[in-house]
Amino acid sequence: MSMMQPVTSQQFLTELFSSQAAATGAVIRRNARDVDRFVGREAFLAEMRRRGFTVVENAGQLVVFCNREPIRRLT
Repeated sequence: MSMMQPVTSQQFLTELFSSQAAATGAVIRRNARDVDRFVGREAFLAEMRRRGFTVVENAGQLVVFCNREPIRRLT
């Protein structure tokens, strides 16, 4: 993300989905605390469900798979 913090939840999401990784169906991650502060966990997850993306949480990070492919845990 840029050095300037987003002002609204919509700006946060716009910046998130305008990244090259999101646009190409790759993986992005964001600090869970930032998501909670700028967007709210439920609103964020609702947007991910709307887009058909999978989100996992680990060690305070939310990892978003910006595609609709299935997730397979290997270990």
